[in-house]
Amino acid sequence: MEQGKQQDGAHAPGIFITFEGGEGAGKSTHIRFLAEALEEHGREVLCLREPGGTAVGEQLRSIVLDPENAALSDEAELLIYEAARAQIVSEVIAPALARGAVVLCDRFYDSTIAYQVFGRGLDRSFVESANEFACQGVHPDRTILLTVGDSAEKGLERATHQSAADRLELEGGAFHSEVNAGFMEIAASEPDRIRIVVSADRKSDTARKVFSELSDIFAWMADPAVADAAFFSKIDKGYYGNKKASASPAREAERTCGR
Repeated sequence: MEQGKQQDGAHAPGIFITFEGGEGAGKSTHIRFLAEALEEHGREVLCLREPGGTAVGEQLRSIVLDPENAALSDEAELLIYEAARAQIVSEVIAPALARGAVVLCDRFYDSTIAYQVFGRGLDRSFVESANEFACQGVHPDRTILLTVGDSAEKGLERATHQSAADRLELEGGAFHSEVNAGFMEIAASEPDRIRIVVSADRKSDTARKVFSELSDIFAWMADPAVADAAFFSKIDKGYYGNKKASASPAREAERTCGR
């Protein structure tokens, strides 16, 4: 690593970036690509997922996404998500931000509004209060909302073509259409924080859009001499999409991305 790059990231403030979107939006691919690029520019990067990212969170994740738990009530589902969030914020996210790391998280509280309010129909004011309680004052600096422009059914097909559907994916197209509409309404209410990125046919074109929406935070992303065609072409080679996420929360050096 270049000495200048090490210095650039050595005393930088912590930055919290979340990725949101419906099923099959491709969040984990772009998180991995972004993480490696940031590391190459001297930043410590943690790549997390919700729910999960801690020993407690992974156990809660296995409960809430297990298709065998079809009887789980909407209210219990919400509280499981909030419990996992409270744990990852206090155990991982807040300490990482305090030491100047960049935290990339696949889903955060916008997903709770989209899924539990728009999808399940729970009271929004209560869910927002629960989010505030679990987040303990931690909020994203920027959120990338990835959309694919296809129907919710198409997104579900992409999400489940290599693995069996989880409990939420089994809710079907009508539920996920409400969720996707919810994401768009949330984004419209906070345009400064939430940036909508429409996925292109080529992953490299989508990655360019993601970097453009982050270039006010990381200035080098706007430099064509750095972020050129060769730089973005790496994501089209399939490496980032095929690389399996680690489920281990024990070591921060291991990335855990994707639902």
